[in-house]
Amino acid sequence: MRASRPLQVTIAFAIVYLVWGSTYLAIRIGVQDLPPVLFAGVRFLLAAPLMFAYAWLRGARLPSSRRDWALIGLTAVLMLVGGNGLVTWAEHWVESNQAALIIATSAIWMAALGALGGRGDRLSWPAGAGLLLGLAGVALLVGGGLQLRSAPWFAYAALLAAPILWAAGSVIARRYPLGCAPLMAAALQMLVTGVIMTALGLALGDARRWSPTPESLGALLYLVVFGSCIAYGAYYWLVHEVTPAQLGTYAYVNPAIAVLLGWWWLDEVMALPQIAGTLVILAGVVLVTLASRAPPVR
Repeated sequence: MRASRPLQVTIAFAIVYLVWGSTYLAIRIGVQDLPPVLFAGVRFLLAAPLMFAYAWLRGARLPSSRRDWALIGLTAVLMLVGGNGLVTWAEHWVESNQAALIIATSAIWMAALGALGGRGDRLSWPAGAGLLLGLAGVALLVGGGLQLRSAPWFAYAALLAAPILWAAGSVIARRYPLGCAPLMAAALQMLVTGVIMTALGLALGDARRWSPTPESLGALLYLVVFGSCIAYGAYYWLVHEVTPAQLGTYAYVNPAIAVLLGWWWLDEVMALPQIAGTLVILAGVVLVTLASRAPPVR
């Protein structure tokens, strides 16, 4: 029996909230035993054929123009190599709860970068206030982490750059639609990312440090099947079923899930300044998301 549409929407949101929120924990577990760059490369090399097969069975075909191939390559480098790759690398030092909270600012950067250029959407004053509030929260969170010396500065720098790169790729993908199906584009992005990250990991000598444990292999398999395939499929379906404001709620639900899982599974805790930064970041993200409900400024 086919489920009703409200039930389907609820299930899809549950998948996006829980699975994407849990990927930070899975990454943190995986990179404790496996080198992060090669770990990310293998993840996407394994996920790409699964997504490609699903897209092909759904009737999607390869891009036919050089423009599409160039855009797929560019967005793959920005979003997956730069965005996701830096997160994976940084979580070798930074705890999963802090990483998830900093990456939540991707919603803020999307609003900021989306306002640039002649085709941009002007920022409303609530969105601008949310942008400043979110950046202040990041300063509190990162400043507290550096003061406590919980992770080196370069790991935090990577996490600060990751959401900007992800947002830049997302804005480009939105402004320049492809001629092929989004699922096929995602499969090819994963393939490009897998090749680049695996080659980089091998060049760095990660193969000599590849000593998998049951925990790290379980984390890798979880990221391949659930994080890269199932959750993305649910997200892609929701794009066509709900409003952008509703869909944007994952930006502040995912960090909450990540914080809870990090505390429960890895005993991750945050000091008072970091908790303050967390609340300020989430307030900024919520403000930007709510501002997207308003009509665009003419």
